[in-house]
Amino acid sequence: MKKIFIAIFSVSLALLLGACEKPLGDKTDLSFIDVPVYDMEVIAFVPIQPAIKELVYPTDLMIGFDELLYVADQGANRIVCFDQSGKKLGSFTVPGVKAIAQNRSMEIIAIGTRDTVISGNMYKLDAIYRLSLQGGGGYGIQNAVIKKVITHPFYYTTAFTSSDSSVHLNRVSIMADNSYYITRSGSSSGIPFDDVLVFNQSDKFITTVSVTTESGLISDYFHGPFAITTLSKPPQSPNVKRGGDFIFTSLSPQTAIRAQYITFETSEFGSSYYLNTSLAGSDTSKAEGFIYTPNRFSRPMGATIAGDGTNYIFVTDAQKDSVYLFTLTGLEGVQPPAGNSSTKNIKVSFGGTGAGPKQFNKPMAVAYHNKVLYVCDAGNGRITRFKLTLDFRN
Repeated sequence: MKKIFIAIFSVSLALLLGACEKPLGDKTDLSFIDVPVYDMEVIAFVPIQPAIKELVYPTDLMIGFDELLYVADQGANRIVCFDQSGKKLGSFTVPGVKAIAQNRSMEIIAIGTRDTVISGNMYKLDAIYRLSLQGGGGYGIQNAVIKKVITHPFYYTTAFTSSDSSVHLNRVSIMADNSYYITRSGSSSGIPFDDVLVFNQSDKFITTVSVTTESGLISDYFHGPFAITTLSKPPQSPNVKRGGDFIFTSLSPQTAIRAQYITFETSEFGSSYYLNTSLAGSDTSKAEGFIYTPNRFSRPMGATIAGDGTNYIFVTDAQKDSVYLFTLTGLEGVQPPAGNSSTKNIKVSFGGTGAGPKQFNKPMAVAYHNKVLYVCDAGNGRITRFKLTLDFRN
């Protein structure tokens, strides 16, 4: 379309100049004709309107392996499904739902709450829900069936104390083999429960994650872990990334680097988790910002990694009301396009407090699919969508 427009404009201009050739004599002034000047397009995320607003207080979202948009609307105790155009397809009630993920069997793993009576007392405990989307009415969230509920702390113990209700399951992320991670925080009976849990495909608790650093193996590595994302992303295909690598965020002031990449490695001697230090760059000739800059984030409550080969890392900060983009090497921003005079990454992080098209009020989660960025704008009760200006050319 752009090429057709340029061609028509060129022909029209030629005809205009021909028609004006000395119509008033030798002193005809053609200075009234504006000469087009090319201006480099701004490289930034721009909003896709309208925002998705049929929500109360959304706290998590994802693009599933069925390539539909799912939102955990904690304010309405429901999971809501939309197509990628924003059309609502249905919803399903899950008490206290705050986090969701979909495995490659098209089932949803959700974190919510469950009212549980123990020794005559009622407790509201965090719980893991497994939902099948294939019900009596066919496939879809509106036909979902709860297959299993696992209540904290009974996935690892039969004992219970009242302080167990102070421990919370925060976020969940699926691996390619349908096993999954859950972040957990809080304390019970004075014992801290800040860790990352590993569950297998059958919802059996396997282990907590210990991380090997230069100081050795650290079993209590995590402090206030919240968001978590693996590299396994839709669409469903044999090329879905395997392995146990993940990115997590921390809400604890004890942790200076609040978004970290953890590498999972296996060998004949077993498996291990390591802090990926290759993201620890600080070369200002390559970028102006870095993901491992100490105290870069205040409340990083959302994180995801692009599954389309760009490997962009996105982090949302619910206190700064902002969304940040980094490369897989930890540099902030995107590489400049061909012909751009910049020699380093161009910053495209954005935000600010408010309800404007590029503002947020507690952005809690983020997803990225088909070159569209989805942000869970909890305080404004909406999902906002964005696209990078560079991607409109593709």
